[in-house]
Amino acid sequence: MAPRGGIARLMLGVAAVLVMAGCASPNKYRAPVEDRSLATRQPAAAAPVAAAASAPATTEPAVKPLPGSENAGKAGYYSVKPGDTLIRIGLETGQSWKDILKWNNLENPNVIEVGQVLRVVPPGVDPNAVSTRPVTLPRLESRPLDAKNPPAPPPNAASTPPAPPPVMPAPPVAREGDDNVNWLWPATGSVVGTFDESRTKGIAIAGKAGDPVVAAADGKVVYAGSGLRGYGNLVIIKHNNTYLTAYAHNQALMVKEEQAVKRGQKIAEMGSSDAERVQLHFEIRKQGKPIDPARLLPPR
Repeated sequence: MAPRGGIARLMLGVAAVLVMAGCASPNKYRAPVEDRSLATRQPAAAAPVAAAASAPATTEPAVKPLPGSENAGKAGYYSVKPGDTLIRIGLETGQSWKDILKWNNLENPNVIEVGQVLRVVPPGVDPNAVSTRPVTLPRLESRPLDAKNPPAPPPNAASTPPAPPPVMPAPPVAREGDDNVNWLWPATGSVVGTFDESRTKGIAIAGKAGDPVVAAADGKVVYAGSGLRGYGNLVIIKHNNTYLTAYAHNQALMVKEEQAVKRGQKIAEMGSSDAERVQLHFEIRKQGKPIDPARLLPPR
């Protein structure tokens, strides 16, 4: 019979062997550290790739095109630029801002977007067509010949050289439609600022505060207000389908929009609104393009 101490040592040895055997043998409930790292970290890293491969490709929502963008660059249309207002667009295109509002079915004249394309000619009008007045040739009087009674030859017909054919006067030069405007100076002061298409776009006429400003020709007021930066109290008159005139920096306006005015009618009083001194800034626009008023106004 083994001593009690030897039995105890034997049992401890057996237990140690069993523990070592258990550590060395596979067990479905055991999760080694090395295996756990592969089972938890590696699939997590690969998951997004698998999801990206299996999930349908996502696309960002399509950007809604701006109104009228399909007409960009076409004649008769205008692409809105930063700082534009309907008033300025009307001045630049030779149209009434209210007409532009109507032609484009705009609900709010103060809401337009950069890049938006607006119609600036009336619907149904070919913007490429050039309006011209027909050339009228002078009528020459002629009498029908009478075959039974031909005109008697003049005396000494044989010795008289044939008369040269009548000289027909040159036909008048064809002019663009609406070019026959009877222009008048809008103020009596001297010109203190000359035309510069890239900068001033008009001329400056000196005067005293309250001096009368008159319509340069018959027409209809298409704008009267102070909504265009740099122009102060402004009047814009549309004379026909070709010409607009603008009268800026007034101290008081005497007309309202849609009002018909006659050549020489007082439309404003000269002032210095949005200007450094009292003056009238006067522009003539031909189909929206500024031209030198001195070319059209009568000599003084």
